[in-house]
Amino acid sequence: MTSTPHIAHSLDELPDFDALLSRSGLEFMQDILAGTLSGPPIGATLGFALSSVEKGRVSFEGAAQFAATNPMRGVHGGWYGALLDSCMSCAVMTCVPRGHFYTTLEYKVNLTRALPLDTPVIAEGVVSHAGRSTAVASGEIRGRDDGRLYATGSTTCMIMQAT
Repeated sequence: MTSTPHIAHSLDELPDFDALLSRSGLEFMQDILAGTLSGPPIGATLGFALSSVEKGRVSFEGAAQFAATNPMRGVHGGWYGALLDSCMSCAVMTCVPRGHFYTTLEYKVNLTRALPLDTPVIAEGVVSHAGRSTAVASGEIRGRDDGRLYATGSTTCMIMQAT
């Protein structure tokens, strides 16, 4: 990780909509990574954080903890989904122009193997298309130390201009 972004602990600490719209999506994501804007609390809740940002590509690093297990003692599929949704949609965010925002329309997750608790992973989202109104990205969760593939995903996002 290049830095540890500040994580919001209340609604008052989250960036307001004007903070988003006054920057390009790339600037917005860079400011979260730099700690100028606070990051979303979901990362702290689920044990992952933003680790790199460039246009069309975003990475998060983390590890699933006990609180993310299902009744069968495995990492819950929702943990994989939240991490992939974050890296893929934030990669889309880096392609959104100033005065615009996005929302996820759909995402898909494919689990390729069980993820042992406390295994450090890197989730990388990469944009394959960013147009005026839609964007498409893919993502992977890999072991940070061994590069093993744990899950893949894809997303379609809608890009909108603020009015």
